[in-house]
Amino acid sequence: MSCERIDLNTKAQDLAIRIAEIALSKKGFKIKILDLQGISSVTDYFVIISGDATMHVNAIGSFISDELSREGVQATVKEGMQEGRWILLDYFDVVAHIFLEPVREFYSLEKLWGDAPEVPFDDSSEEDGQGLQFGEASG
Repeated sequence: MSCERIDLNTKAQDLAIRIAEIALSKKGFKIKILDLQGISSVTDYFVIISGDATMHVNAIGSFISDELSREGVQATVKEGMQEGRWILLDYFDVVAHIFLEPVREFYSLEKLWGDAPEVPFDDSSEEDGQGLQFGEASG
């Protein structure tokens, strides 16, 4: 699946959606985007993604990092790439958390940040593997 390129000056929400779409293209699931603006001084968005095996979690994390690097967007921090249980990719305004499902359930970031509104994202994929089309203007 070819992924549409993003402008380097893209807003944080657009980057969060882009990360979610890249993850979906690698069959990441239970994808949630949390809007932490006004709640956290650390970042504006969390993108939370599940994988079903350590190799799957590693593949999702590597693909997100590689795709965004090709588009000129570099993570300031990458953690957990060796273990594949919880990968953190920090893009300053957006932090991606890619979890092995049992680890995600244990840490339960969605509950910890339960007061954060969720950005709508359809993580269901069609039969051809295509998810949402990126590039539509956000509100």
